[in-house]
Amino acid sequence: MFNVLVLAFLVFNIDYANPENSNFIESLTKKSNWEVLIRENYSDIWHEYNSKKPANWIVKDGILYTLGGNGDIVTNKEYGNFELEVEWKIEKGGNSGIFYYVVEGEQYKSMWETGPEFQIIDERNYSIDLLEKQKTGACSDVLPPTKLASNFPGEWNYTRIVAKNGNIEHWLNGKLVLSYSMDSDEWKNAVQESKFSKLNYAKIRKGKIGLQDHGDPVYFRKIRIREL
Repeated sequence: MFNVLVLAFLVFNIDYANPENSNFIESLTKKSNWEVLIRENYSDIWHEYNSKKPANWIVKDGILYTLGGNGDIVTNKEYGNFELEVEWKIEKGGNSGIFYYVVEGEQYKSMWETGPEFQIIDERNYSIDLLEKQKTGACSDVLPPTKLASNFPGEWNYTRIVAKNGNIEHWLNGKLVLSYSMDSDEWKNAVQESKFSKLNYAKIRKGKIGLQDHGDPVYFRKIRIREL
């Protein structure tokens, strides 16, 4: 157990984007079953949503970010049962999100048409009043978080998303802020009462991970995922 904990610590605390660490990262991730989703050359990991174009975000000092206007990005690979860990930060009034079970296709214009979203937003300073289900940690516009746990704009936050057999957990800064089952009446009713009711939303349990460019600066680091 001690060796496993040390291994997990090393994987989560090294500079993923440093080319000098690439072999070390590969060795660690194979042993720990974690996939690192950030490095300097990430074209084999991410691409622009609904496009064959590579992602147009920036990687610098181990941080994957956009200042706005670079478009949404999704993983090349699909995930079903998974555990995702990532650190992120936004600026004052910022808005973004982490999506899962995203589907691509000519019939879709945006990630949110198919994939549930871990909401990222500055609810303290946002330009309009937000509903509870629109605040950080929510399954955006569907289910609200049970508590607010985000740090202030400009500070790093730690998000963990666990998905297994339709059971979803949203963790924020070490706190479980939302837990739901995609088989539950609560979930189904909430979707029917949302803007997604007539869309092909959350219909599958395997899809791509997406990072949203909502037009505001957003920064991600230490992104890793493992299949469960």
